Amino acid sequence: MTHSPAGRLQGLFEGRRLTPTQRRIAHCMVRHADEVPFLSSVELAELAGVSQPSVTRFAVALGFDGYPALRRDLRERAPGAPSEPAEANGYQQAVEAEVANLRRLAEFLADPAPLERAGRLLAQSRPLPVLGLRAAAAQARGFAYFAAKVHPDVRLFDEGGTMLVDRIDAARLAGASALLCFALPRHPREVIEALAYARERGLTVVTVADSAFAPVAAESDILVPGAVGTGLAFDTACAPMLLGRVLLEAMCDALPDAQARLERFDARAADRGLFAE
Repeated sequence: MTHSPAGRLQGLFEGRRLTPTQRRIAHCMVRHADEVPFLSSVELAELAGVSQPSVTRFAVALGFDGYPALRRDLRERAPGAPSEPAEANGYQQAVEAEVANLRRLAEFLADPAPLERAGRLLAQSRPLPVLGLRAAAAQARGFAYFAAKVHPDVRLFDEGGTMLVDRIDAARLAGASALLCFALPRHPREVIEALAYARERGLTVVTVADSAFAPVAAESDILVPGAVGTGLAFDTACAPMLLGRVLLEAMCDALPDAQARLERFDARAADRGLFAE
């Protein structure tokens, strides 16, 4: 991914301690990597939904004298003018943005090692807690539904409240060694606190988030990013959903009896006439 515009930007931001507003600007720049070298500070501020002074402070935080110096650096890294976008309506633009998110995800997956490691950790955890609150609850629920067909003990945590810590404790006492979290904007503070507690209790946290700069990053041992689309009234999350399926595949590869479990399920489903033919 380091050779793509988005990958070069990720490298520029990697390891920086950024404020939430600065993370928002960084996330926006990665999503619009081809356009950013040609945007003014005012245009970037509007695109990211922040103030123009915030963009200037962001550039200084990265070690530049100001935004013009940052933009010059970006132009040197990726020279050439962006191509004119084809005429498209708002719905088409939202789809095209998701296609771009999936392309960036494909670039990230060029190195399968982090996903393979995450798959092994999830496969070894008995039970396997899967956390996702609010906007991320659907992603967690979908993963848990399929994971339960191949993993012997999957525990879905899709509701917050005072019982959440209790359920983390119960999973740890039952032998859990890892926790999978889906975290999407807007990030509930409760999720960050739950991940911090899980790590205190000795769980390894694997997180699927919208960005490597998401607030949950500091409380994650392995974070795999899948950008969300923001072109519609509500975010679209095709990349995080696909990442969940990729993690399922990696977990299946690490479970020696996964195929046998699936075959038994299919046989029982056929005996029960569970699915319409």
